[in-house]
Amino acid sequence: MKLSTAHFDVTSRELSAHRVNAGVRRIVESNLIGFVVTDAEGTIEFADETFLSAVGYSRDELPQRLCDLTPPEHHRLDDDAFEKLFAFGTCTPFEKEFTRSDGSRVPVLFGAALSGNEISCFVIDLSRNKQWQGSLNHLAYHDALTDLPNQSLFKDRLKQAIALSHRSNQMQAVMLLNLDRFKTVNDSLGYLAGDLLLQSVAQRLTSCVRDCDTVARFGGDEFAVLLTQISRAQDAATTANAIRQALNQAFLFDDQEIFVSNSIGISLYPHDGRDTATLLKSAGAALDRAKEQGGNNYEFYTAGRTTRALRQLVLESNLRPGLERREFFVQYQPQVSSVDFHLVGMEALVRWQHPNLGLLYPTEFISLAEDSGLIIPLGDWVFRTACLQNKAWQDAALVPMRLAVNFSARQFQQPGFISSVEEILKETNLDPGWLELEITESSIMKDPDKAIEKLLELKMMGFKVAIDDFGTGYSSLNYLKRFPIDTLKIDRSFVSDLCKDPHDTAIVRAIITLGHALDLTVVAEGVETREQLESLAELECDVVQGFLFSKALSSEDFEELLIAQGQAIAQR
Repeated sequence: MKLSTAHFDVTSRELSAHRVNAGVRRIVESNLIGFVVTDAEGTIEFADETFLSAVGYSRDELPQRLCDLTPPEHHRLDDDAFEKLFAFGTCTPFEKEFTRSDGSRVPVLFGAALSGNEISCFVIDLSRNKQWQGSLNHLAYHDALTDLPNQSLFKDRLKQAIALSHRSNQMQAVMLLNLDRFKTVNDSLGYLAGDLLLQSVAQRLTSCVRDCDTVARFGGDEFAVLLTQISRAQDAATTANAIRQALNQAFLFDDQEIFVSNSIGISLYPHDGRDTATLLKSAGAALDRAKEQGGNNYEFYTAGRTTRALRQLVLESNLRPGLERREFFVQYQPQVSSVDFHLVGMEALVRWQHPNLGLLYPTEFISLAEDSGLIIPLGDWVFRTACLQNKAWQDAALVPMRLAVNFSARQFQQPGFISSVEEILKETNLDPGWLELEITESSIMKDPDKAIEKLLELKMMGFKVAIDDFGTGYSSLNYLKRFPIDTLKIDRSFVSDLCKDPHDTAIVRAIITLGHALDLTVVAEGVETREQLESLAELECDVVQGFLFSKALSSEDFEELLIAQGQAIAQR
């Protein structure tokens, strides 16, 4: 019998429908998809066992409305989906979450279709898929033996740390570590013992760093450590020493003690590189040098000679001993009137006579002292020394002179700052009227209201107060008029280009005009040329200091200056 084309088409459609229905039944029976039916208002009319299992409810406990299972932050997704549902009859499946009976969340793929006055919804539980995806991601970025981050994840974290440092100006350290003679362990005890040793090393390394740091295994016996947001090179050295001590302890396998030493190479951002590849290369070079030195030690990266980072490390480690050994001393730079050039004051400036590095100026060690907290004892020592010297000159009947002393932001912001100043003043018996305390503009602008309280206390005690480096800290003029101060010091960066850059001339003129309008004395520091002096005199700056008149002098040389000043006054 010959079948017609129409009959063949009908038979094909029936067969296709049969296959689809059978496929749907198999999917439903597999418990992969849950079904729930609601009315047009969202009230649940039917839910199958797969859906109930996904949301963790029994049939009797199930909430009446589907929206009661949805966390508030997903309501907007539901609203958009059901708006399309009522407009087109279906909605595109989308990912969302349901809140289970125990309060936990379950991720699902949700879809729905409108049938008359009912809404048929399907739900696929994605939690197992999420777990698999998480496991795959973990395996892709972690070492299989130690479960530490691998080289790819380490480089990614280092890249992120560099980006953060670029914005916050923080130092980072990269450390590469090798076990000395690890091959001997493998050859003598076998690879199983070697693997157990590497796992133990990973655990000890992790115990030596902070939660915000990263320990990674690059392969073989090579490990890497990323120390994030450290304030000084000494932090990396301290961690390297902790790692050496931890790894130098015996490892015990099958009642047999194994000792392994290690070599570490350290590079620092930004001193030794500003990108991932350069920092790793620098750390690798430092590691090679550590091995060349016999191993069991650490080395910082150096490009031939002593780098800034290594020099910084030396200075940091020598600060406290230097203070104890009295390697610091105070010099005094004259301040003169711009009208008749007679001596009107002096500024106390600290110097460090380092036994190996020679004479060091504040720019090389003050920030290190602030980071380490040593700025407090150092600053107190400078203040006490300068006060004792000024009192000695007065007791010797020399011309009384105003003494300016710098205080760092960290000193000024200490809760005990005022009491410390009072104690030293009482100890030295110097009249505070002969003292001017210099506070940087940026330090008082960190908390202007609290700064005003402290400045008022200092003024009530009889001190004069100067704002140092004025023009660099972006003071609000509203605050400036409230600060109980006596002097503005123009930052040397504006003075240096005073005769070259009209913009700097305009800034200096504005500061002098502002200072005089507020009845303040204006001091320009860093005056080194006659042209600068003439410009400042023309702008009516009150006081100047700089190499044009004198460098900072020892107490003996400054005493001769005071004697000469006294003789000049006597001859008038």
